[in-house]
Amino acid sequence: MERAKGIFMIIIGAMMWGATGPMMEWILNTSTMSVSFMLIVRLVLAGAVVLLILKIKGVKVLKPLRYKVWLRQMILFGVFGMLGVQFTFAGSIDSSNAVIATLFQFLAPIYIILFVSMRQKATPPAAQIIGMIVTMGGLFLLLTNGTLSGFALSKEAVFWGVAVGFAFAFYTLYPVRLMNEWGVLLAVGWGMLIGGVTLLIVNIGRVGKEIGALTEWNTTFVLFLVIVIGTVAFLLFLGSMKYISPVETSILSSFEPLTAMIISVIWFGSVLGFWQIVGGLIMLLGVTGLSVAGSKVKKE
Repeated sequence: MERAKGIFMIIIGAMMWGATGPMMEWILNTSTMSVSFMLIVRLVLAGAVVLLILKIKGVKVLKPLRYKVWLRQMILFGVFGMLGVQFTFAGSIDSSNAVIATLFQFLAPIYIILFVSMRQKATPPAAQIIGMIVTMGGLFLLLTNGTLSGFALSKEAVFWGVAVGFAFAFYTLYPVRLMNEWGVLLAVGWGMLIGGVTLLIVNIGRVGKEIGALTEWNTTFVLFLVIVIGTVAFLLFLGSMKYISPVETSILSSFEPLTAMIISVIWFGSVLGFWQIVGGLIMLLGVTGLSVAGSKVKKE
């Protein structure tokens, strides 16, 4: 029963997270709101709400900031982890679309494997090497749509897509100690708030000019949905880890890009080329293989 609960949570969580991509794409395409302003509102509000809920539950939310070592790690996670992932993901959506951006984040396992291998000065297992080759083959098709005559994506889209993978890898690896010490929700709450405030400080001169975008009720409503749905999706992801294995989580996460693709087709009428779709499916297969191989390595 608990395993079924975990599967249900990860599927719903993946679908909800996949749905936020097209919503962000719609906001950026139909309003005067910039990537920076959208993320300032999203991160500051979501972070403040998470910390407020923890405060109401009796958690001492200010405690980790009293220690220099943890304060430094919170700031690094907030700026380069939380803000890094959100900004590169939104930048990828803005330069391509929600489906492409979602698929690019699946490059993160490759970066993680390469980083760990270099740090340990060891060659990755053969199964992981095969998984990386398969994933890169899928990426090639996604970029070119099966033709060498030119890229199907712009250089800007490729840049932000690759950046998404790097940011997601850092987001995954860096905060492990932080979350083990203070809990996931507290680390994420501060990460969101710090990232949002940092972006606010950098763009302080532009915020006043863009705040009028919030008077458009449809834009504000969709942004509100992005904040709520994204936060709930994250909580479902975390909760599912108690009931199912990381391998199952990785496989079932494929509902994320599939949801983004279906919504994008229905909402925007956007369709990927045939070989881009094949490439996306191959990437998901490769990432699943990397997860299975990584699970086996841990057991050994």
